[in-house]
Amino acid sequence: MKDQERNGERDPLQGAQDSDDRQWLVAGSRGDRWAGSFVRRSFERGPRLWIAVFIVALAVGGWLILRSSGPAVDETWLTMQERGSWRVGMDPSFPPFETLDGEGAPVGYDVDLAREIAATWGLEAEIVAIGYDSLLDALLVDRVDAVISAFPYNARMTKDVHYSPPYFEAGVRLVVGADAAYGTVEDLDGAGVAVEWGSRGDAIARRLQREGAGFSRLPFESTEKAIEALVSGDSDALLIDGVTLRLAQGEGKQIRAVGAVLDEDPYVIAVSIKAPKLQSALLQALATLDEEGQLGLLEERWFGQVAGSE
Repeated sequence: MKDQERNGERDPLQGAQDSDDRQWLVAGSRGDRWAGSFVRRSFERGPRLWIAVFIVALAVGGWLILRSSGPAVDETWLTMQERGSWRVGMDPSFPPFETLDGEGAPVGYDVDLAREIAATWGLEAEIVAIGYDSLLDALLVDRVDAVISAFPYNARMTKDVHYSPPYFEAGVRLVVGADAAYGTVEDLDGAGVAVEWGSRGDAIARRLQREGAGFSRLPFESTEKAIEALVSGDSDALLIDGVTLRLAQGEGKQIRAVGAVLDEDPYVIAVSIKAPKLQSALLQALATLDEEGQLGLLEERWFGQVAGSE
């Protein structure tokens, strides 16, 4: 959202009021005898009244500070416990992360992930189908408690939304054959690198070439043909996103990612910034699922096992 421009014009009524205030302050600074004697007599006659006023002022100030520091109770978490469910918004149109089965029920990696997390809290996962562009709006108006929908981290929304650690990296990777010796982009001098024309991988390849990388870019009309070029030996490497890579590996392609992610695109879980207890519980649940190997099992369930892995 673009910042709104500030109006530099001053309100003439405000200016008059400021002028009156200044005049009052000047009069006071010159020592208005009546005002000074009134304050002195008031204090002499009723010191307890002044002490009481001071105490009330402190109490009001403390209340304002506590109120501005945010809610002491996570209403989202409490409502989840009362309801017995965790409402998760997702757009069921991106398999294998989320889609609808033949009976119209939501299925997929994200659906199972939501259920696994909710189970660690003793709750049910209530999947709420929402169009992708409306997911954050639904979260901000409390229609859902969280968003899990192959949802990428968005730094511009951190004022209102808290993001979990990534549970899947969908960014562009350098991919080579299972037995290839390449390890980084720097190893590709003189090599041919396949890309799908116009894809993110294609854009990264062009950028790397501008930065001095010595490989030849080999564009293909589809991701499938780019992958086949690598498998058949018509190219030495490939630049594709993490989702496409895992789908190809699940189909039995003997390929693997090497080096660092070249264009990060982490999938995260979004919750309201006003839900600190939920944030903490979500962090712990993801850590537990990772330690127990459940995240890896979910990936294998929906993408297939990587060829050659145990």
